[in-house]
Amino acid sequence: MSLEEKINNDIKTAMLAREPEKLEAIRAVKAAILLEKSKESGMAILDDSAELRILQKLVKQRKESAAVYSAGNREDLAKKEIFEASIIEAYLPQQLGHDEVAAKIQQIIAQTGASSMKDMGRIMGLASKEFAGRADNKMISEIVKQLLGA
Repeated sequence: MSLEEKINNDIKTAMLAREPEKLEAIRAVKAAILLEKSKESGMAILDDSAELRILQKLVKQRKESAAVYSAGNREDLAKKEIFEASIIEAYLPQQLGHDEVAAKIQQIIAQTGASSMKDMGRIMGLASKEFAGRADNKMISEIVKQLLGA
């Protein structure tokens, strides 16, 4: 089942279960996918990597918004954003842990022979492809900097 079919089914389920908060989050995902399709000059189907990028972007937006709301003492809005982020994260593949990511990055560094921060761009490019949708780029960047001795 494609992501779009899964989202449509989940919208129906949320409507029948009368879960307006969940429905709003799922509709946001559907809207983002439809917008991306219209940008891609009428592409009928997005590839998996494009769908993952959209989902990651939506989760990141929700988490950043929650942090801003928390800083502004608006916990009610922060909770809503965190809830929506958790709903959207359910469509992402299982996220890798810090240790798993660090081990794989060490392998990439060993394979490429990288030794200094000058090689960070090359390592980040390979690591981003390797962990597409399964790890946060911010975490990847921090691990690469740590391993390269920044």
